[in-house]
Amino acid sequence: MKRCLGALAALALAACTSLPPGQWGAPATGPLPERAERADAPFYPQEDYQCGPAALATALGSAGLRRSPEELRDEVYLPARQGSLQPEMLASARRSGTVAYRLAPEPQALLKELAAGHPVVVLQNLRFDWAPVWHYAVAVGYDLPAQQVVLRSGREQRLVMSLDAFDRSWAKSDRWAFVALPPDRLPASADEADYVAAVVALERVAPAAAETAYRTALTAWPRNLLARIGLGNTAYRRGDRDAAEAAFRQAAADHPEAGDAWNNLAQVLHERGQDAAARDAAERAIATGGPRLPTYRRTLDLVSGR
Repeated sequence: MKRCLGALAALALAACTSLPPGQWGAPATGPLPERAERADAPFYPQEDYQCGPAALATALGSAGLRRSPEELRDEVYLPARQGSLQPEMLASARRSGTVAYRLAPEPQALLKELAAGHPVVVLQNLRFDWAPVWHYAVAVGYDLPAQQVVLRSGREQRLVMSLDAFDRSWAKSDRWAFVALPPDRLPASADEADYVAAVVALERVAPAAAETAYRTALTAWPRNLLARIGLGNTAYRRGDRDAAEAAFRQAAADHPEAGDAWNNLAQVLHERGQDAAARDAAERAIATGGPRLPTYRRTLDLVSGR
């Protein structure tokens, strides 16, 4: 089976010592099915050094976005490195309109995603710490009684590895892994702060997708300040002042100490001709203080016509 060399020297330094063996048993937080597999996950046999584009195409295809490895090659493949860097893999997933969510570096996070039907891009070192052969594959299933994981890898559509062998190769990358999911779907292992941070990164390149993802986050965590402000910002960017005002009002109501919520609300109210309310909101922002105080003062000057 041909394999690709596929990762970066910078992370190779960080991963020169493998993590200890992972815990692959049933989690204490709730049962997992004994077996799970996303059998319909696309497969793209990869050429030498092209495992990054192939793995990403599999993940995106599983999310309903058909992009071929050839389309993705220019976005993630660096000829000088003969591989794909992790930041480029995440960035390309975002440009495609998915939430690129880094998993916690533990087997339970991987198993939760696979049980939910979410293929996981993983980074492995197939050789030694001192002479690494980095490789991207996509985990699509597992069998706990048989102690096996199922991968789309290289030229093999269904590569079955023992959990022990897989974990040894995966641990050498500090168990680096991510899922690329539609913005209306929450990762099964999602952490609130990490997921919202992933949506903030998505907003920079795909604001429409990020607006949906902020709504997804708020369904799970209704009082999350960053998600609520992000929802307001994306609505404002597309010209929906009603939705922007509603989001900023809710953020300020949930978090009266949040200067940014009051400041953004003041801006929207001013643009809607509600200057008295805008001044009140700007003054509330100023009262919160903090490092953004100069910005809040400029907003007050604006809404006051100074």
